[in-house]
Amino acid sequence: LRDTWGVPHIFGKRDADTAFGLAYAHAEDDMPTILEALLAARGQIASVQGKDGAPIDFIVNLLRVWDDIDAKYEKDLSPEVRAICESYADGLNFYAVKHPNEVPRKLLPFTGKDVVAGFVFKGPFFYGLDKTVQDLFGPERKHKVSEKNPATAAAEFLYDGLEIGSNTSAVGPKRSADGSSFLNINSHQPWEGPVAWYEAHLHSEEGWDIVGGTFPGAPLILHGHNRDLGWAHTVNNPDLIDIFVLEMNPDNPNQYKFDGLWKDLEERSARIKVKIWGPISWTVKRPVYWSVYGPTVKQDHGVYSIRYANMGDIRQVEQWYRMGKAKNLSEWMDAMKMQSIASLNSGYADREGNILYLYNAKFPKRAEGYNWKEYLPGNTSETLWTEFYGVDACPQVLNPNCGFIYNSNNTPFRATALDE
Repeated sequence: LRDTWGVPHIFGKRDADTAFGLAYAHAEDDMPTILEALLAARGQIASVQGKDGAPIDFIVNLLRVWDDIDAKYEKDLSPEVRAICESYADGLNFYAVKHPNEVPRKLLPFTGKDVVAGFVFKGPFFYGLDKTVQDLFGPERKHKVSEKNPATAAAEFLYDGLEIGSNTSAVGPKRSADGSSFLNINSHQPWEGPVAWYEAHLHSEEGWDIVGGTFPGAPLILHGHNRDLGWAHTVNNPDLIDIFVLEMNPDNPNQYKFDGLWKDLEERSARIKVKIWGPISWTVKRPVYWSVYGPTVKQDHGVYSIRYANMGDIRQVEQWYRMGKAKNLSEWMDAMKMQSIASLNSGYADREGNILYLYNAKFPKRAEGYNWKEYLPGNTSETLWTEFYGVDACPQVLNPNCGFIYNSNNTPFRATALDE
């Protein structure tokens, strides 16, 4: 059913049925953007957009998005989440069959893995991975390599506001006229494209009853409210990415030094199909590399490895699903403790009167003695972080005495007023 403003209200017996309906409704309104989002996550966008899409396909291969999807889809995602992803894909397939002029048959079928890949590929861009990778392809090295100095503390994890304009605020019962809690959701996204909000209401007999916004290709609500609680996201700016400069073997360009030993870079060929004109395309092959740190890029000015907070994690959709099914603050925080959503501020309110601001970020536990704002030496396990701080270590404010919280992409240390 669509209301006066065209917003779809989708009803199903199961959550999976409702996800099917969401896909079909969104496809009615914006199938081209959904198609673009799914093909980008597949690493096939150049096959329809030509050479302008080739860098995106290269990054999908570089980050090994599909290695993680294929290895972890069955074991890391619950049956319920796989069901909504697969039903959402079926909804798109159904729409495509009924509208053959909108989706080339050669691109079908869409699958649940395509849906999950969208989360895995797109998520790190919200904390700057795209810009960090782009810097490596410049004409010269962007930053110097940090030298170890025992007097140097690990660099700041938090940067100040982004001045973009997204905002959220929540008011608790002591601050409101009728003793209720209120939540404002006002994330500023573009009007069009793969990160433009799409409003929907999802209802199923399995307990899904949630209203809010989602992105093209996503089978659930990403921020909004159910009957018990709501949350909003704004973009934050945590330091979750590091670049490591490898020390290469002068006698073997595919070997790098690590803890005093020469190790081989893993090398494979990325096959990128590029549309030339009409039905004519050309498959381009490009080498992609991997070190103990992660994805690796060879340039004239150095060989660089990239490491970022949720490398290898495919459970973003699982976390958002659990957030949307939560009935109280404890259940919602249990979902947040998954830390599969590696960044984004969160404003929260519930019917019990709780309000919360959380600077959500999956901070690596980095070694002291290096300036982590610079590039790092990539020849020692000392700089190879593998552990993270939990959600409890993130800046947060729960039920402040003043009765309100807010965020507008600003520093987490200005999230509320002084206690009264």
